[in-house]
Amino acid sequence: HVQLVESGGGSVQAGGSLRLACAASGHTISRNCMGWFRQGPGKEREGVAIIDRDGGSTYADSVKGRFTISRDNTKNTLYLQMNSLKVEDTGTYYCAAKRWNCAGWPPDSNYYNYWGQGTQVTVS
Repeated sequence: HVQLVESGGGSVQAGGSLRLACAASGHTISRNCMGWFRQGPGKEREGVAIIDRDGGSTYADSVKGRFTISRDNTKNTLYLQMNSLKVEDTGTYYCAAKRWNCAGWPPDSNYYNYWGQGTQVTVS
């Protein structure tokens, strides 16, 4: 059974950094598309970054240059390095996986088959 477990969230000041991790089991993260989504208070869930089977990544304009999505295939773990955090980055961050390859931008959460429980990021 596929499980995705996020960790690394917390409360930081604006300008600070956090690294989120998504440990996967029952799913090889390098096979198809993996992504990070977030949902702030009163907002819809939005795609933050995705990484394809070849390691290519795509980012939301709002996080370009600040966030980096990566993976460690040996550990079967997905990461999101978040630097220069802004208050607007506050929200619950979710790791998600698709059965298929990444397909353009923005990612549609409805096409992601597996989800983690989420980890809270608060920037003040």
